[in-house]
Amino acid sequence: MKLPDNFQKRVFMTAAGVILCAAAVGFFKCSRFGVDPFQCFAQGVWGRFFEPGISYGVYYTVLSGILLLIDLFIARNCLGVATLVNMFLTGYIVDFTAGVITYCAPDPALPVRVLFLAIGVLVMCFASSLYMTSNLGVSVYDAIPIVISRSRRLPFKFVRIACDLLCVIIGTLSGLLPGIGTLITAFFMGPLIEFFNHRFSEPFLAGQKN
Repeated sequence: MKLPDNFQKRVFMTAAGVILCAAAVGFFKCSRFGVDPFQCFAQGVWGRFFEPGISYGVYYTVLSGILLLIDLFIARNCLGVATLVNMFLTGYIVDFTAGVITYCAPDPALPVRVLFLAIGVLVMCFASSLYMTSNLGVSVYDAIPIVISRSRRLPFKFVRIACDLLCVIIGTLSGLLPGIGTLITAFFMGPLIEFFNHRFSEPFLAGQKN
């Protein structure tokens, strides 16, 4: 089996991307400005239809499994080792990061929360760009806007915004009001990921200096 070009660099980008993305979610969580768009959808649907009969952990695992099955049909090329790492390790890294932040800043003031939000959004987008560009798999949700963008030949940033807004709308209709952080990520995550793709991740993978 022939390994992809720049395989070691791709593995590094995947590992760094997944770890940094999960850590960013921890900062995002501690900012208390809402959840990211996909979590808005997931938590909203769970709270409306499945709480308290099913724990969120069980529900989220089942939801991820359903999305994985969908991706196997429509986005198989987007799946890989990073997909599995995202599904099974991200939660632990998020909890660890949030625990450390909470220990260091148990009751953060508003400026500190704003700083946490800024760190969370920027690092999440940068990290997503890293592991998406590495092409060793993406999360089950990230695969959907990628395959739509490629198949329809539409700019990724606009497809991502549409998918994120749909998640926010469904979550809101289910009873989970979005926070300012949710809206910021819904409108800016796609463009920021695309920015980091062009300005860092793609040149880094190709060995170019920008």
